[in-house]
Amino acid sequence: MKILVINGPNINMIGVREPEIYGKKTYLELCGFVKENCVRLGLDVDIFQSNYEGEIIDSIQQAYGFYDGIIINPAAYTHTSIAILDALKAVNIDTIEVHLSDPENREPFRKISYVSEYATKVFKGEGFNGYLKALEYFANKKQIK
Repeated sequence: MKILVINGPNINMIGVREPEIYGKKTYLELCGFVKENCVRLGLDVDIFQSNYEGEIIDSIQQAYGFYDGIIINPAAYTHTSIAILDALKAVNIDTIEVHLSDPENREPFRKISYVSEYATKVFKGEGFNGYLKALEYFANKKQIK
């Protein structure tokens, strides 16, 4: 099973940006964590990060017919991007939404998630373990097939 992990704006700055919210582990550590767990779970993975909405949409569109699942942390675009939601709907690939922090326990404007309108599951506020739970979801789905 081939999985695409997409990380949105400022995720590349974890470990530096607001460590009291996002933790002290770096983006490179997150990528290593995802890759190690994919090896353990028997999943193929590609990881993509962009601070640009259009590049995220392009990545989603390019996933069509190539990936079996998408794990997306849209970051700030969670609350603003109908375009990312529309791209996910267009490719119709099973999608899990992940957030390092829990947006519902933060500022009021972070309570809205457009991606949640499409996502099969949402993991939030669990740090790196949210990504692990998303990977395990796809690994379990692979075993059922």
